Amino acid sequence: MSHEFPVITVDGPSGSGKGTICSLLSRELGWSLLDSGALYRLVGLAARHHGVALDDEAALVVLAAHLDVQFLTAQSGEVQIILEGEEVTDVIRTEECGADASQVAALGPVRDALLERQRAFVAEPGLIADGRDMGTVVFPDAVLKVYLTASAEERAKRRYNQLINKGLGASLQAITEDIRARDARDIGRSVAPLKPAEDAIKLDTTTMGIDEVLAEVLEQARHKGLR
Repeated sequence: MSHEFPVITVDGPSGSGKGTICSLLSRELGWSLLDSGALYRLVGLAARHHGVALDDEAALVVLAAHLDVQFLTAQSGEVQIILEGEEVTDVIRTEECGADASQVAALGPVRDALLERQRAFVAEPGLIADGRDMGTVVFPDAVLKVYLTASAEERAKRRYNQLINKGLGASLQAITEDIRARDARDIGRSVAPLKPAEDAIKLDTTTMGIDEVLAEVLEQARHKGLR
């Protein structure tokens, strides 16, 4: 299964910096962006909009296969997410949506439906794919695979600061517990568990700044002749 255009995958647990790195890479290289984690959140949100229960596998499969979504990179580099014509960028970042997404992602048939949906995002001149199983399952032949990680404490702190900066209330302890629980679910699930691809470049971002991480990934892209 080779793609007409190159794909760079960036996988890793929640809060490892994947989203920021991917939007910067997308802007730097001028490539399209796929935020696959958002797709699971979007299926969860679409389910709420359409009154579908999160354990109604058959109905969720239909929603997933026909998900009407666009990722638009604004001039500022911010990514806007449009679901069924409505901007939902901030809505899907709530903890509630994250918990829904994790439930949806554990359902094999829903993942299968989203698989084709995700591969359809590959476009000229290339695609940056952000997720948890991009390099292992969705794009196993990606030209460059990156796996970002960081300690649970550091990831919780980043998430906490993000929420506080947006003027939202947050509990560091609750976020830390949520991140640990989500990690356990994502690593332990039978379908497409969270793990680095064998040929992925692994970066621990606990003590790294975003600029350092970006420079390292761009250097790897240069090695692969992608710049």
